[in-house]
Amino acid sequence: MANLYQYIIDYIKNTSELLLFLWALSAVFALTITGLILYLKYLRVRLKTKERIQKVYQKKYESNLIEYLYSGDEDAEISIEQQKIIDFLEKNSMDGLKRKLIITTLLKLRNEISGETADAIQRLYYQTGLINYASSKLKHKKWDVVARAIKELTQFEIKEVHSEIILLINHPKKEVRNETQMYLVKLFHFEGLDFLNVLTTPLSEWNQIQLLEILQNFIDQEIPDITKWLESSNNSVVIFALKLAKIYNQFEAKDAIINLLNHSDITIRIEAIDVLSNLGVTEAIPILKNDFYNRSIEEQIAFFKMMENTYENTDTPFILQFIDHENFEIRVSVMKILKVLNVDMYNTFKTTTNQEYSKKNNLIKASN
Repeated sequence: MANLYQYIIDYIKNTSELLLFLWALSAVFALTITGLILYLKYLRVRLKTKERIQKVYQKKYESNLIEYLYSGDEDAEISIEQQKIIDFLEKNSMDGLKRKLIITTLLKLRNEISGETADAIQRLYYQTGLINYASSKLKHKKWDVVARAIKELTQFEIKEVHSEIILLINHPKKEVRNETQMYLVKLFHFEGLDFLNVLTTPLSEWNQIQLLEILQNFIDQEIPDITKWLESSNNSVVIFALKLAKIYNQFEAKDAIINLLNHSDITIRIEAIDVLSNLGVTEAIPILKNDFYNRSIEEQIAFFKMMENTYENTDTPFILQFIDHENFEIRVSVMKILKVLNVDMYNTFKTTTNQEYSKKNNLIKASN
């Protein structure tokens, strides 16, 4: 042993500092790797234990919920057996992990049933005080906590927190705004769109699609007046209102839509032309004719698309001006309109166009 110790001392004295440093670094790496391996094994064991505990509790909660649903007392609103289950779940909900499992179990069962049984689960959400945990998180400093709380309240259809959630409509984080919008429309349908009155942040294209998909489930309800949204200073709100006008044929909003033909945003102007075309609003045609040359090529194309559906015989002189327009889409629209208005003129135009096309092809071939 003494010889080994002396050997190590001599080795250290006779070895360069660089080599000693590398040996020390290797030792540190070896210890670190060993420590990480042990820690990962610990985490793995802990996760398995946690998963096993979760399965036990979840099975217990599922059993409790089924018993709660089928142990009602006809003489009392809440039977003795039900009250015991309520007390048990309320006590367990004080623990964060157990509360999460209870909520997951409630939602799972709620999604599998409907009618009175689903209403009973919603009542249980109130009775166990779970609603208080979710509503208290609406003022949390962490945005992800707030977003999850809104989503939970939406899933359980808790309408009583409307006044608190509407205050989050212009939250700095889009995730919170998204959940807020989903809550309002899913629970309050077309009335929930009132948030558009106070929305100052952009309403994304994806969110607009989601909201429209939700609203399609409530087509039997009365659609509110969209004029105020068409006049909004928030361009994304205006675009969304135009989509509503088109989908739900809001002809009564035509005057507000016509006013948008002079909006500062080109996307809104183009969308307005498309909606007016869809609604068949002929009053917009003279307006667009008068300043046609002052409009962008995109607006001109949209206008001719509109003319395809709303043309009259008196429009022929105007349309003839664009037979040789440089834009292909406009020329196609002109041909479609002329084909209906004046077959002879259309045939002449078509023959001339084909001849010009052949000449160009011959010139190209000759140059090659």
